[in-house]
Amino acid sequence: MLKLWLRRTHLILTLVSGLFLICLSITGAILIYAKDIQQIINPQYWTVTPQSTPLAYPVLINTLAVHSKQNVTLLMPEQQPTVAWQAQLADKNYISVNPYTGQVLLKYDYYSTVYGFTMAVHRWLLYQDTDGKKPLRNWVSICALIFIINIFVGVYMWLKPKNRLKRLVIKPKTKLRILLYQLHTVIGMYLFIPLILIAFTGMAFHWKDETKAVLEFVTQNNVEARPKAPELEVPNIINGDNFAVAIQNALAVFPEAELFRIYLPKKASDPVALRVRNPDESHAYSWVWADQYTGQVLQSYDASKANLTTRAWNFKYKFHIGDFAGFLVQILWLLVALLPAFFTISGGYFWYKRHYR
Repeated sequence: MLKLWLRRTHLILTLVSGLFLICLSITGAILIYAKDIQQIINPQYWTVTPQSTPLAYPVLINTLAVHSKQNVTLLMPEQQPTVAWQAQLADKNYISVNPYTGQVLLKYDYYSTVYGFTMAVHRWLLYQDTDGKKPLRNWVSICALIFIINIFVGVYMWLKPKNRLKRLVIKPKTKLRILLYQLHTVIGMYLFIPLILIAFTGMAFHWKDETKAVLEFVTQNNVEARPKAPELEVPNIINGDNFAVAIQNALAVFPEAELFRIYLPKKASDPVALRVRNPDESHAYSWVWADQYTGQVLQSYDASKANLTTRAWNFKYKFHIGDFAGFLVQILWLLVALLPAFFTISGGYFWYKRHYR
C-alpha cells in the first residue's frame, strides 16, 4: 500500500512540474556554455584581438561615455585577453567594447542575447508584467522544491525493498524499458546529493531569506551582511582628475585581487564601487568604495575572511553553474543539468508502459 502511494506521489509531483523542469533542465544546460555560443556565432561582437594593454579604466569609461553620449553606470572587465568587455549605460542598455581601443562593437538589450534570453527563461520563464515584476520566478523555485521532494521520494523507494545494492547495476543488453528504469534509478541514486544542492542553490536566487535560513540552521552560524556603501558629501568644486585617483587607490587595497565590476555613481552622493575577487574566494564578493571627489578610499570588505557559513553562501552561484573546478566539472554539470529532463521523460514513459501495454 505504501509503495503504491509513493509511486502515485512521485507521478503527481512529476505531472505538476514536469514540463517546467524540462524547460529549466535544458536552459540550465545551455547557460553553462551560452557565452561561448555567442562568441562562436558572432565573434565580431564578443571577441577582440589582444594588444599590449587595455586602456586605463577612467580613459575607457570616458571614451565610452563620449561615443554613446550617455553616462556609463557599470563596467565589466574580462580576464581573458581575447574577450570583449561589457558596459551598462544610463538607459539600461549594454554595449560590448574593445578594451584596447575603446571601440563600441555592439549596443544591445541584455535579454536579447543568447545568454540573456536563456537566463530569462531559466530564472523567470521569460514573463515580465507591465510593472517590471517577474511573478513566475516563484513558480521556478516551487518547481525546484518539488524536484527536491521528488528526489527524496525516489531515494526512499529505493531504500525500502531488499537487495538495494543489486539494483545499482546497469545491464546494457537488457530491454529498453528495463534499461531506462535502471538508468533512472542508478543515476538518481549516485547523483541525488549534487542534484539536491543544485536545485537548492537555484532556489536561492529568488528565495534568498528562506534558503539562507536553512543554511544558517544547518551550520548553526549566521551569514555576514555586506557593509552598506557609504554616502558622500558633494563638494562645491569638483576636480574630475580625482576619479582616476579613486580608481587607482581602490585597486591598491587588494593588489592580488581580480577586478570583476566597476560600479559608477548613479547619484552625486554615491561613491565609485569596485567588486573584486580575492585569491581565496570562489567568486567576486569583496568590495572597495572610493570617493571620486577626493580620490580617497572610504571603505573595503574582504569576503575571503568571512566565516564558513558566509563563504558557503557565497559559493552557491559558482556551485550552481559548475564553474569551480575546471573543464571536467563543467562537463559533468552539463550532464547533471540534463538529468531533470531525463527523469521526467523516462518517468512518463514508465507510467505509459505500465498503463498502456
